[in-house]
Amino acid sequence: MSDFSNGTLQFNQATRQSLAFSNEAMKEVKELLSHYPSDKSKSALIPILHIAQSEFDGWLSPEAMDYVASLLNISSIEVFEVASFYTMFNLKPVGNCLLEVCQTSSCWLKGSDNALKYLEQKLGIKPGETTADGFFTLKTVECLGSCGTAPMMQCGAAFHENLNEDKLDEIIETYQAKGKRTFYTDLQAKHTK
Repeated sequence: MSDFSNGTLQFNQATRQSLAFSNEAMKEVKELLSHYPSDKSKSALIPILHIAQSEFDGWLSPEAMDYVASLLNISSIEVFEVASFYTMFNLKPVGNCLLEVCQTSSCWLKGSDNALKYLEQKLGIKPGETTADGFFTLKTVECLGSCGTAPMMQCGAAFHENLNEDKLDEIIETYQAKGKRTFYTDLQAKHTK
C-alpha cells in the first residue's frame, strides 16, 4: 500500500503495477545492493533513485518511488523524503535536457544571472518551465561545486563551465543535435571548460 494518499501526489495503482526496471537496470540494482547487508539496503537508495529516474522518463513519479521502496523493503514515504530533498531528483516531468544553472555566490558574482537571462530569452522559458517541444527544462540550483570555473550549469552528468552567450549557444545546439535525454547516470557525459 502506498503512502501517497494525502492528495498532493496522485497515485495510480495500475501504473504502479506496470512499472519494472529493465533487465540491465535490475542487474545494476542487484550489484548495488550486494555491497550492503540485507538489513541496510536503504543505503543504496540514492544510486537506485538515479537508475529509476533514468528508467522512467527522467522523473520520479509516486509510482516509481513506491516501486523503489518495494525493492528496498522500506516505506514509500522514506523514498519520497530523500527524493524531495535533493534537487537532482525530479518529482514532475522534465524535458529531455534539464539545464541546471548554479545560482550560488561564486557563480552569481561571475555572471550566472546573465547566463540564466540569456537562456530564458533563447529558450522562451523561465526556471521551472519546459520548452513547447518538451526538449529543454530550465532550473536554478545551489552550489554544483565548480566555483573556480564559474559561471556553470549542469545537464545530466555533464558540467558546462565558464559560461558565456557563445558557449551557451554551442551547448544548446549540441544537445539539440544529439536529440536524446540526458541523465545523471550518463558516464559518457562531455564536460566543457
